[in-house]
Amino acid sequence: MEQSAGGRPREARIERDVLAAARELLVEQGFAGLRVAAVAERAGTTKPALYRRWPSLPHLVYEAAFPDDVAVALHLGGDLRTDLYGIVVGVRDLFTSPVVSAALPGLIAEFARRPELHASLLQRFSGVFVDLDRRLLRAVQDGDARADVCADDLVQTVLGAVLAGIVFTPEGLDDGWADRLSTTLWKGIRP
Repeated sequence: MEQSAGGRPREARIERDVLAAARELLVEQGFAGLRVAAVAERAGTTKPALYRRWPSLPHLVYEAAFPDDVAVALHLGGDLRTDLYGIVVGVRDLFTSPVVSAALPGLIAEFARRPELHASLLQRFSGVFVDLDRRLLRAVQDGDARADVCADDLVQTVLGAVLAGIVFTPEGLDDGWADRLSTTLWKGIRP
């Protein structure tokens, strides 16, 4: 058991069950339909137990959609074009997953009201940016990329393309799309 700030032991089972319940309900009802009481009931706990762990429903939704292990290390090291394809597919798969798709519209609105959530998201993915910066530095040194290319711009471009695809052509975000986007990126960053 984990120790809470007040010295009272916390049951890891409650957090696990609450996050699972929140994910299920997000997919079933969407962000707008999600209620703390429904999550607590499905998880077999109480609303106060949730509020001891998460200060608000958006904080709970954020943890459900973007758990600590969501930003796994990139497996970079192939050729640059293959690495770019992997990044595109990884971002697409994350943001088109049922839970993130259901949570994202509400979370985007909450990021403006709760900047700590936005900061937490950026922190959660900071390792990905570091890994990608290193990969791009190696590509520059190998003559495969321009020196002015940076990870932030690249990830924002991929994320923007994924979000636009979700809005305009969700059925078109297949592997062919991922190949076309990664090829465009690869051609765009070459010296």
